[in-house]
Amino acid sequence: MPSQLKKLVLAAAAVSALTACSAVQRVEEIGDPPAMAMIGDPASPVNSTAPVLPMPPPQPPARAVNSLWASGARSFFHDPRASRPGDIITVNISVTDAAKLSNTTSRSRTNADGANLTNFFGLEGELANALPSGADPTNLVKMGSNTSNVGSGSVDRSETINLTLAALVTQVLPNGNLVIGGHQQVRVNNEMRDLQVAGIVRLEDITNANTVDLSQIAEARISYGGRGTVSDMQQPRYGSQLFDILMPF
Repeated sequence: MPSQLKKLVLAAAAVSALTACSAVQRVEEIGDPPAMAMIGDPASPVNSTAPVLPMPPPQPPARAVNSLWASGARSFFHDPRASRPGDIITVNISVTDAAKLSNTTSRSRTNADGANLTNFFGLEGELANALPSGADPTNLVKMGSNTSNVGSGSVDRSETINLTLAALVTQVLPNGNLVIGGHQQVRVNNEMRDLQVAGIVRLEDITNANTVDLSQIAEARISYGGRGTVSDMQQPRYGSQLFDILMPF
């Protein structure tokens, strides 16, 4: 068996095995609503890998002073904003995006090549012995090609999302920025809606009401999807997905 064909068979077998595992799990869950995830430990952030970001040089600790006003506080007695791992912060997610693109490409090319051999050291007469009968030395080779390609594409997309989610502070970076992560699940009948948010915020961007907008979250990762009967009907079958992957044409 050729190596390329063997790799293709192995890949198809691996995909089939994964598909079978998922199919078995779905068969076992027939009649049951989608299972909800366990409440996460605040010590286990949504993005477990600490972000690698450029950090400013550490500043020397400020000296304590006899003052009733806490440094960086926005209220006289207590700062209600999230600032430590495990604190809760409200994230306002508002996305209104629209994109419209249109591209058209047209390409064509015509080639023509010709060759003759009317004089070749006086041996051109011997061509009749080397070439089929009727060979014309003045028109030995004549080739041509004609190619044409026309392509067009368009994108017309509009997205509107308005959500509010409570997230946890999972890490405090050396420069004081906060890494946040939140996970929310809502199950209605047999349809599960799953929302996840993660990113990095500045203390200065957190309002007095302990909220922050999506536009002020760096490295924001927003995931909003669903699982259940309705979502399942909108997905192509496993066989169709496998056919689309393996079909070369």
